[in-house]
Amino acid sequence: MGNSYECLCKPFKIGSLTLKNRFCMAPIGGNQHYSAQGGFSENAIQYLVERAKGGFGLIFTGAIVSDYEVDPYSGIGPSPLQTPDAFKFSATELNERAGAYGAKIFAQITMGLGRNYPELPAPSAVPVFGHAGMLSPVLTNEQIKKKINAVVKTAKLAKESGFSGVEVHAIHWGYLLDQFAMSFMNHRNDEYGGSLENRLRAAKEILEGIKQVCGKEYPVSMRLGLKTFIKGFGKASLTGEEEVGRTLEEGIHIAKLLEGYGYDSLSVDAGVYDSFYYACPPMYMPKGYTIALAEKAKAAVHIPILGGGRMNDPDLAEAAIRDGKVDAIVMGRAALADPNYPNKVITGQSDKIRPCLACNQACITRLQQGLQPGCAVNPAAMRESRHGLKPSLQTKEVVVVGGGIAGMEAARTAAKRGHHVTLFEKQKTLGGNLIPGGSHKFKTEVRDLNAWYQRELAELPVTIKLGTKIDTEQLEKLPADVMIFAVGAEPIIPEISGIEQNIVIGCIDALNHPEKIGDKVVIVGGGLVGCEMALTYAEKGHDVTVVEALDSILSAGIPVPVPNRQMIFDLFEHHHIKVLNGHKIVKIKDHGIVLAADGSEMDIQADSVVIAVGFRPRKSIASELKQSRAVVYEIGDGRQVGTIMKAIWDGYEIANNI
Repeated sequence: MGNSYECLCKPFKIGSLTLKNRFCMAPIGGNQHYSAQGGFSENAIQYLVERAKGGFGLIFTGAIVSDYEVDPYSGIGPSPLQTPDAFKFSATELNERAGAYGAKIFAQITMGLGRNYPELPAPSAVPVFGHAGMLSPVLTNEQIKKKINAVVKTAKLAKESGFSGVEVHAIHWGYLLDQFAMSFMNHRNDEYGGSLENRLRAAKEILEGIKQVCGKEYPVSMRLGLKTFIKGFGKASLTGEEEVGRTLEEGIHIAKLLEGYGYDSLSVDAGVYDSFYYACPPMYMPKGYTIALAEKAKAAVHIPILGGGRMNDPDLAEAAIRDGKVDAIVMGRAALADPNYPNKVITGQSDKIRPCLACNQACITRLQQGLQPGCAVNPAAMRESRHGLKPSLQTKEVVVVGGGIAGMEAARTAAKRGHHVTLFEKQKTLGGNLIPGGSHKFKTEVRDLNAWYQRELAELPVTIKLGTKIDTEQLEKLPADVMIFAVGAEPIIPEISGIEQNIVIGCIDALNHPEKIGDKVVIVGGGLVGCEMALTYAEKGHDVTVVEALDSILSAGIPVPVPNRQMIFDLFEHHHIKVLNGHKIVKIKDHGIVLAADGSEMDIQADSVVIAVGFRPRKSIASELKQSRAVVYEIGDGRQVGTIMKAIWDGYEIANNI
């Protein structure tokens, strides 16, 4: 092992507990972690054990429900107090197996979710996130005490089940304890409201109870959002100004108080649901954006500060620890993308880490939708036991047509399973629409993913034929058992008067050739592609107008994850990007366009008109195959236009079951 990441590899302590390194896995998960009997499911155990095997020194479970009497529903699974034997049985197995790899696991235990979800009680009657006109029910004093007692009882059960410590969920992301801590959301006039100390009383009483039943040496951590970045309910503050929630100064004060109460460590980040792009940052947010906040907390306390928030850059993380800004790093989505992240860093193979895109498609979005969460770039994530890579029982000849993301995943998976794979790509390089899609400054991870696939394929027995456009006759002569067509999608060019004008350019051409774009840009189409292009042009100083036929941008097609959507709207406002909703393009002239809305027309001057109204599958020759004995599949955008997640999951599903 080299010493380039010696700080990340160095052990540290939380209380009297020694952790083998500074890699911590953040809590991710909910209902899907539990079996019908109430304990951890076999799949959940394997999911966490894979991260222990991959080198994480400390792993936090997803939030575990404690109360089952006060809240009308949990939203994230059953309480272990309802089925203590099943919980203890499964949790003991989890901790024993993870312990074999030297990993420690903290059970993250929640007091509740509060106004983040409908009908769940909160400290005060405040607006429910995402539900206009709805107010949360108010907790009574007796109900608060019941909830505190439930957390304490669950912590005792966690210790008996082999967990090395617990993390209290959470004064972050606007969950129940966070709502208690904020005067903006806590309007109570009893002992749980008013002064900051009163607003933290529940957090203090939880700690005191846990230490009483588990012992003073049993480690207890708190997840703490140091700043909320909100201007009001449902309104984020991109710059952090006009803060009405928690300022950094108050966050530091809270950190000091929590240390004084006896908490053994703080896992810090930022944001709440109303500023979700700070809580669960998309790719538009720079990596390590919370380090400056965490540094302030570390300077103020003597207990370990674990820093989260896009910390998936080994060099950045190493520097943050070396410079005394954090004691350890916390990664959630990056741990989904590559469970072996720590081991790859430790063994000098950082280039082999499968990159997290910060796309929020499969993780937080599917979790909030009540679907099985996972990872866009790692189809097996969170379902390893039933969807892991399977060795082939019989080697087959596999032909893949198309070297975009779906084709590369299909080729990679089939080859890793032992099949003989030949991949045909008509262009001179692999990547397909990853290349233009990754051209944005904020899409570094997309470029990294393309490079990762190409390195993976180069090390596998895959025959790659670039610059080769193969036809039906050639395919039918190949001795293939399976043919996978991943031909991708192409931009739609609508029939508009003047579409042939020189100022018109398609979105893919525009992404590939930024030098063609003039100063004054009109983007036709307010979907995700058009909006991201608008951001790029605005950041470069162009005068940008987005024209959308519907009532709002980002309102059609595949739903955009909440954090991404929030941030795009706020970035549009920040960069003064003009948006014309409800306008249809009538005609394109040599120096602009004509729009129609509400029965009237208007002219817009433009140097460039970028067409970004959507994509359609490319024509495939799969249906023309008559003489081939091969089983034929069509995947990715060539089958149905979708996301990177859908393309990768398609490729993996087919190739893993050949």
